[in-house]
Amino acid sequence: GTPSATSRRGKGRIVPREMAAISPFDSSVQGGDATWEGIRVYHGRIFHLKEHLDRLFRSARALGFENTHSREEVKDAIFRVLAANGMRDGAHMRLTLTRGQKCTSSMNPLFNCYGTTLIILPEWKPTEGATTYDNTAGISLVTAGAARRSMPGVIDNKIHHNNMLQNILPKIQANNAGCADSLMLDDEGFVAETNATNLFLVRYTSMDGVDTDDRSSYVLVTPSADACLPGITRATVLVLADELGIKAEVRRVSLSEFYSADEVFTTGTMGELTPVVEIDGRPIGWTGSKRGAVTSLLQSAYKDAVANRLDWSTEIPAFS
Repeated sequence: GTPSATSRRGKGRIVPREMAAISPFDSSVQGGDATWEGIRVYHGRIFHLKEHLDRLFRSARALGFENTHSREEVKDAIFRVLAANGMRDGAHMRLTLTRGQKCTSSMNPLFNCYGTTLIILPEWKPTEGATTYDNTAGISLVTAGAARRSMPGVIDNKIHHNNMLQNILPKIQANNAGCADSLMLDDEGFVAETNATNLFLVRYTSMDGVDTDDRSSYVLVTPSADACLPGITRATVLVLADELGIKAEVRRVSLSEFYSADEVFTTGTMGELTPVVEIDGRPIGWTGSKRGAVTSLLQSAYKDAVANRLDWSTEIPAFS
């Protein structure tokens, strides 16, 4: 809902998806002026809800939103929408906070008179399916030529904003190439992320193979977040790697390092950890276009964290 500038906001409306609507005067329509989060529901709990709301509100602050919904209002709305849909597992939410409705058509925030608009779109969506990825067989990527990831001096990708053309154009290129996503470079030619996810590579210390129990036999590498969103799943994988005793490097990474990597995988809330078996038609590693052993190890650690790290998730109240 959209609050009045002079009164407490109402509780908003919960409507069937085919009846959902937004004002043509809303800032998200007028200029893509919004911030968003994708959030997953597992086993009656919302994974990393605190971290997602932290990022949502930090992005809203960076964008200068005013008369913003409170954290408790957002949480209450999330719980009410989940209850209305009976969703306690296997669901994904798209949470959008816009600058709000304007009193006239304009990009100027001075004409935002009513406070922020909150949109919660929940769907039954498994981690592996038509709208996500194959986390066993893996995916193929193509390097984007349609767009590059901008550095903070252009648009800071640490703001999780709704200006998505920089993502959509490379996705069209991936679709046309028959690939899952596009690998995106920054403006200096270093790998940033894909159009939808963060990236990791695994490098073995010996080209003879890897023993996952021997932590000294491989290293995990992910691009620094200068030109990409420092994702929450990316951060979770780095924590898990540290707990498992896996050495991790966060630094600039070239495209040739990804071509020559022994394993590559993507990370994101929607699809969790997804093996990459091919980039630009080049097979990754020595596994015969199969998921690598280290990727499989980290996938298992992530699944275990979702199920058992209750301090990393928020319980959904009982539905009345």
